[in-house]
Amino acid sequence: MRVSPRARRWRIEVGANGPPVVVVPRGTSRADVARIVEGRRGWIERQLARRVPVLGLDRVRLEAREARRLARARIVAVAEREARRLGVAYERIAIRDQRTRWGSCSTRGTLSFYWRLVLAPAAVLEYVVVHELCHLCEPNHSPRFWALLESARPGFRVEKAWLARHGWELQRFIPAA
Repeated sequence: MRVSPRARRWRIEVGANGPPVVVVPRGTSRADVARIVEGRRGWIERQLARRVPVLGLDRVRLEAREARRLARARIVAVAEREARRLGVAYERIAIRDQRTRWGSCSTRGTLSFYWRLVLAPAAVLEYVVVHELCHLCEPNHSPRFWALLESARPGFRVEKAWLARHGWELQRFIPAA
């Protein structure tokens, strides 16, 4: 259990490593957390069962510095191409080790991306870049944002689903020393 001062409601995080975590707003009792966990036990077990690796990333020998360099090169190439196509402009691109997001877009136009995206299929990396570029026009996840993303990248749901299914494997990847 983790108490978050920013949380408005509870959520369960089943990350790549470690046990599931219930994130709750301040004032949530342990009894409430126990009820949440019991009510979602089946879902938690299904999420944990999905942790069977299928991508073979354990055989990939890639140093973190090289992975970041590759990620930057691929992401910049996609961002430049797609920004021109969409008629948007970003300020800069940052490659980070941000474990809770695949990408983000600041109000100043900085696009940040998780370097482990370089391990994903090219279409998935492109989806994340286009997703963040769309935030330059619509800085939220409103219906207008999703309609914009749909028009910019009609097949995005397949790529989004791939991340939901395999993202934990990317997060679990340990670069070579």
